Amino acid sequence: MRKSLRVAGIATACAVAGAALYGTGAATADNATARHTAEPQNIGVLVGQIDDYYGAYQDADGVWRSSPDSPYAKDLARIQAKAKKDIRRAAARTGHHHGKKPAIVLDVDDTSLLSFDYEKTTNYTYNNTTWDAYVKAAKRPAVFGMPGLVTYAKSKGVEVFFLTGLSESQREGAVTNLAKAGYDTQLDTTHVFTKNKTAPPAYLSNCATPAKWECTTVQFKEGTRKHIESTGYDIVGSFGDQVSDLAGGYADKTYKLPNPTYFVE
Repeated sequence: MRKSLRVAGIATACAVAGAALYGTGAATADNATARHTAEPQNIGVLVGQIDDYYGAYQDADGVWRSSPDSPYAKDLARIQAKAKKDIRRAAARTGHHHGKKPAIVLDVDDTSLLSFDYEKTTNYTYNNTTWDAYVKAAKRPAVFGMPGLVTYAKSKGVEVFFLTGLSESQREGAVTNLAKAGYDTQLDTTHVFTKNKTAPPAYLSNCATPAKWECTTVQFKEGTRKHIESTGYDIVGSFGDQVSDLAGGYADKTYKLPNPTYFVE
């Protein structure tokens, strides 16, 4: 299963756009007469805005791509420039957190690997079967600039980990894709963490057992970051495209990458 509780981005964005205005117009217990309401944003208009943001185009094979000079790419570059400065400063500090080695943690979907083609071809509608096939095909491009950020971090002596809501059965596809997309770093089981619902690690025992997985996205990622730090690292930066990728602590700084196509609680 893709990141748990995934909600189609268009529907979510429309709901967010209209919720505040609509809510103030509804009749409530202390307001018997409904005030003026507002229509949510038109889905067709929103899709056009998303296309413009990504600089959407189809290549010769019909694959949807994002343009490297798009507003999306420019926003990424701004965030990455700030992150590199922070990484350089963190790596240069002497006696770093009582001798712990600095590290960064990256989400995979739409933080390391771009899923824009899947969103466009499915009209922003998620399906377990099609998503699983897409991940295992291992053809996603890198999110602009992120392989370079990883290379930069490693050049400063910073360890790199990936923490994804992808399932253990999707590990091979993810690892293969990360390598193909230019992530020149260790991609073994101690550096790439997936959701293993049938044999969850002991450090997630507060919300997962072999018989029952109850971890939310935040619990899973928070618990895994805590585990990484317990092995001798200080996470100086955590990167994700969802707030739920970053919540829960165990990172000195967090970096929210843009993603207007879906929302994960």
